[in-house]
Amino acid sequence: MKTVYDELTSRELINQVTDQTISERLKSPITLYCGFDPTGDSLHVGHLLPIIIMKHFENYGHNNIALVGGATGLIGDPSFKKNERALNTKQTVKEYSMTIKQQLIKYLDENKTNFVNNYDWVSEISVLDFLRNFGKNFNINYMINKESVSSRLESGLSYTEFSYTILQAMDFNELYKNYNCELQIGGSDQWGNITSGLELIRKENNDSKAYGITIPLVTKSDGTKFGKTEGGAIWLDPSKTSPYEFYQFFLNTVDSDVIKYLKYFTFLSLDEINKLSDLVMTKPHLRESQKVLAYEITKFVHGQEITEQVIKVTECLFTGDITSLSVSEIETYFINIEQVNIQSNLDIVEFLIATNLATSKREAREFINAGAISVNGKKIFDLNTIITKEHAIGGKYLMIKRGKKKFAFVRLDNE
Repeated sequence: MKTVYDELTSRELINQVTDQTISERLKSPITLYCGFDPTGDSLHVGHLLPIIIMKHFENYGHNNIALVGGATGLIGDPSFKKNERALNTKQTVKEYSMTIKQQLIKYLDENKTNFVNNYDWVSEISVLDFLRNFGKNFNINYMINKESVSSRLESGLSYTEFSYTILQAMDFNELYKNYNCELQIGGSDQWGNITSGLELIRKENNDSKAYGITIPLVTKSDGTKFGKTEGGAIWLDPSKTSPYEFYQFFLNTVDSDVIKYLKYFTFLSLDEINKLSDLVMTKPHLRESQKVLAYEITKFVHGQEITEQVIKVTECLFTGDITSLSVSEIETYFINIEQVNIQSNLDIVEFLIATNLATSKREAREFINAGAISVNGKKIFDLNTIITKEHAIGGKYLMIKRGKKKFAFVRLDNE
């Protein structure tokens, strides 16, 4: 019978394991946890892979614990960071913790997931109890040899960050003793913290048996960081990264990355993914794999209804024709598309300059004469065309397009 371990292995989602017997243990239900430190007011696509993996465990009948690091978020994980994080206030971390929890609830089944905050137990421990009951279990040489610590020794590491691995180890020990949690998963940068947790469990609990699994770091084939664009990080919060921008991020995945991302970020079967892989090789111009990737992952993050709206917007932007939409649909679908407010009754040349689709009247005329300009999907060839509310949907909205990719979404100011 196929297990979650088989599933993750076939998708190349296992980087390291602390004990090879975990493959046997996962043939029956287990409780596992993954931690999410509230360092910001939203999760981003870098958090998506562990959430997807927790979902795989859920689908195979295992139980999840989603831990929000209300305590560890006050400290900051030094793992492979060049510099120490700026510390947020307790109130800020508390607010972030509540927001992150609500995001996690959106993706994980509440009937199969326990949502906890490590502030609930860490805040009750005095500094003397911390040093006597936990600090004594960690040898300084052991801690310094952790790559996440040793990589920072030359540039500087405060005791605050140095203690982070102990706090995370305390989490695993707490969940092991009181929540029957036998497994921690985390990114490849969490190996040192996970093994610290196993060390503490071994010392604190007789006949203990716990495991750790790390998942691969998501990379791009060109060496640039995954999840970053010119505008910054790709967030899961739709108010920070619109569903349209989110969809476009994955739609623009290069051929050399798309199959890996389909394995990582979707629940499609490997047979389905292999068929898409064949299309990448034989018909790359169709970009079917990218379309499926963008659809599946946007559906998971934002829901099917919003995803279908995003696809409709994408098609309209591609053709430059929004005439099939009503005013209410435009105001719903295009809510996150940047608008240009322009006075009506300008000629087309002035209009192109006002929308930054041309830098001069001469350039605007050249674009028009070349047939590169369309208004709501209709080509404009007459240099004397006056743009009025009659051109606009509901007298308000226009899509001005130059060539295949340049466009401006315009709201006419008719007052």
